[in-house]
Amino acid sequence: MPRLDLTADAVTLTEQLVDIESVSHHEQEIADAVEEALRSLGHLEVSRHGHTIVARTDLGRGERVVIAGHLDTVPLNDNLPVRREVRPEGDLLHGLGTCDMKSGDAVILRLAATVPEPNRDVTFILYEAEEVEAEFNGLTKLSASNPELMRGDFAILMEPSNAGVEAGCQGTLKVEVRTTGERAHAARSWFGDNAIHKAADILARLQQYDARTPVIDGLEYHEGLNAVFVRGGVAGNVIPDECVVEVNFRFAPDRSEADAEQFVRDFFEGYDVTVTDSAPGALPGLHVPAAKAFLEAVGGEANPKFGWTDVARFTGLGVPAVNFGPGDPMFAHKQDEHVPVEHIERCERLLRAWLGGE
Repeated sequence: MPRLDLTADAVTLTEQLVDIESVSHHEQEIADAVEEALRSLGHLEVSRHGHTIVARTDLGRGERVVIAGHLDTVPLNDNLPVRREVRPEGDLLHGLGTCDMKSGDAVILRLAATVPEPNRDVTFILYEAEEVEAEFNGLTKLSASNPELMRGDFAILMEPSNAGVEAGCQGTLKVEVRTTGERAHAARSWFGDNAIHKAADILARLQQYDARTPVIDGLEYHEGLNAVFVRGGVAGNVIPDECVVEVNFRFAPDRSEADAEQFVRDFFEGYDVTVTDSAPGALPGLHVPAAKAFLEAVGGEANPKFGWTDVARFTGLGVPAVNFGPGDPMFAHKQDEHVPVEHIERCERLLRAWLGGE
């Protein structure tokens, strides 16, 4: 089993973590290494739940914060082992998971190892299966089996955010909007009713959609309603009797899932609408004292998170959460995935100062 050296700096730890292949559903090796490393630290209470590792301080502080990161990656794309690119403007680490999000995991491990008496109690969570269906997600499972381990006054998810704060996240709703008609031979099309032609009105409504941009906690979110797939047709000589337009709605966190669904149903009034997937957004929660102190510690600025992340799993338990991690999310899942070394160092430095470390 590979071993992690918690005395190494966060950049070296990132390299060690990246070279432990951990595609979703295959996290045992990396979870074993993380568990062994954390259990060597006497100031933490460590527990394991599947391939999710939880390590906690219990110092009786007035606040508890949660810092979390996932251990899994998307499938390999000829981008291992890790390599370091030396550049005058700042080095980069290249490789699967460097950005999403083993550099963030390395920062977590360094903080766990080197800040034994933080000014707030801390729960560190390194979890499995973020990159696949929600039923396998380590936080989903933990919230069902041991929700008390995820609770705190504030949570930080080490998702790549260019080493800046991205607060909350938008929700996501996927629906199928269906038209129906009647089949006929294409040579005698007037005996049928073309369902694909009927979908023109659905697309026209989407083209005319006026995006809502609410301001929440001083942050402007931007909703989006878009067709992402269209399917229909039987054969080249048959008038189709069904057409389905798959639509994705990214909604601001001031809407509930029920509100979002109702908006979409009203928008497509007159059509058969079927919900196929839904996940709630997460309010920024920047008014919470721990969040305010964190924001001040990292520069006093935050941006809205437009994509969906696991911060929503914390807010579902009543824990305000933000995204804050090294790496540009635009490079997550790409073959040329990479992270600036400076991002890793900055995230560790700012979090360490916020927790009262040296």
